[in-house]
Amino acid sequence: MVERTDGDAAPAASAGTTTDSDTARAARTGVSRWAWERPGRWTRGRVIAGLALLTALLLAFPRVLPNRPGHLGSLLEAFLPWLGLLIVVLLACALLRRSVTALLFLLLPVAAWAYAFGGLFLAAPEPGERDLVVVQHNVSDVNPDPAGTARTLAGAGPDLIALEELVPAALPAYEKALAPDFRFHEVRGTVGIWSKHPLTDTRAVDIKPKEIEEGWSRGLRTVVHTPQGEVAAYVAHLPSVRVGTSGFASAWRDESAHLLGRAVAAETVGRVIVLGDLNSTVDDRGLSPLTSQLNVPERGFGFSFPASFPLARIDQVLARSATVGRIHTLPATGSDHLPVTARITLR
Repeated sequence: MVERTDGDAAPAASAGTTTDSDTARAARTGVSRWAWERPGRWTRGRVIAGLALLTALLLAFPRVLPNRPGHLGSLLEAFLPWLGLLIVVLLACALLRRSVTALLFLLLPVAAWAYAFGGLFLAAPEPGERDLVVVQHNVSDVNPDPAGTARTLAGAGPDLIALEELVPAALPAYEKALAPDFRFHEVRGTVGIWSKHPLTDTRAVDIKPKEIEEGWSRGLRTVVHTPQGEVAAYVAHLPSVRVGTSGFASAWRDESAHLLGRAVAAETVGRVIVLGDLNSTVDDRGLSPLTSQLNVPERGFGFSFPASFPLARIDQVLARSATVGRIHTLPATGSDHLPVTARITLR
């Protein structure tokens, strides 16, 4: 047997063999051994990384997607929070590919989603003396139980209730059920408002797109005399949108939103509340004539449509010279929408 002397060199580590120094280095840097052992894991998953970067871009700057053709930008914005599901899918793909690069790039859309929507999970401020509780609900023109729907809405203890799709046959049922708690109410066309406080200066608001036939009336304006002073309240039901082979058909909705935004801009009462089925979310650029001059809810998602599996909040509570706190849904009624309620702090 030949023994190695002190002067003999130690045998070099063979290629691909993990040495003690590799292990120590991994321990010091916090990088797992498989990342050091297989550098390919840093270069694979480039497609996933690219998709993660694109997702982050769309979350942070959704308006980079043009609205022509087919109003695709508005369609993306209407369902923007659901891009979070794409992040989950990309994460699963990155783990399957064992791609460090993809995992690092996924931090970008996670940060963008948290910045855009994370604040909606925070606790709402404590109720104050200057708060108004409001309920907004598209009750559906085929609602089989208008009286039961009215009782559900009144049970939330609001100061104001705004309703859309009020048909003449069902109106007496709503008036009878809400009369004990709401002494004041006004109806114009198919929209109405019930209030615990006096209402004055009520009028219809013309938000009818030019191509829609006469007799279409879905907007009203009134002044609510609250203990904190006057508030101009608008109730509106914007035209429906459709998703088809030609894209996102929202031209009528956008035109109606422009007309409503113009009416609100001309409002002389300082504090304004807009309640209604606006047929899109506050992220949709089609509602920018309103969202550019009004405050949106600060807390809560409040997905209200469709009632069977809510995907978006198209029932909105917006305000000027006031703060809209947490918005959330109420129990289902006989409508295809869920009611939403919010607390508004007047300034």
